[in-house]
Amino acid sequence: MTDSLKTASPPPARSLRLIGAVALVALVAAMAYDTKIVTIGSEHDVREQGFSAEAYGAKTFPEVKADIEKRAVNAVELAQAIAADKQAAAEKYGVAGGTGPVMPVTFTGTVGERKANFNVVAVEGLPPELTVRVQTGPALNGTDLRDATGTISFGQFTNQIEYQDAGSALNNEVKKQVLAGIDPTALTGKTVTVTGVFRLVNPKSWIVTPVRFEVK
Repeated sequence: MTDSLKTASPPPARSLRLIGAVALVALVAAMAYDTKIVTIGSEHDVREQGFSAEAYGAKTFPEVKADIEKRAVNAVELAQAIAADKQAAAEKYGVAGGTGPVMPVTFTGTVGERKANFNVVAVEGLPPELTVRVQTGPALNGTDLRDATGTISFGQFTNQIEYQDAGSALNNEVKKQVLAGIDPTALTGKTVTVTGVFRLVNPKSWIVTPVRFEVK
């Protein structure tokens, strides 16, 4: 007697395709269940956001301006205090930082000569050997505004480039919000009221970055 050996036939291709489709649907469903939708810009958006100097300047300048205006000292009073005791004046009125303390000041005076990006302002009551220059652009230099409040520090930024850019951004806001519409070449002989800051390096030479500039 001969035994017949029967070989199991493979499942039809249609069945395989059906099984695969079911498995795929199950996988997609599982992925969807475990997926959280995050709206761009929401608190859950943890993508690395690049530093925007322009946005930083626009947001921070009003705060810096308000702080400087609140603490600004009359120029004559400030000059007398510096002449009497430079260190004591710096501790009383200024904010330490960098190459020298940053001093908030306010004054009214007559505009004299213009040189480079500065206008000299003669202030009554100041000693003749003291020269007051106001940065009027088009280029504004330095980080006096960034350092003026004592609340902006290097640790708040990713690197030195961002820290420097923050200072430049604040200077740019001065050009937009304070000096816009003012022709610095046409100021000679006019009376101006200025509030701003300068870094106390040379007591006989103040270079003021304005946060308020009014032409009478």
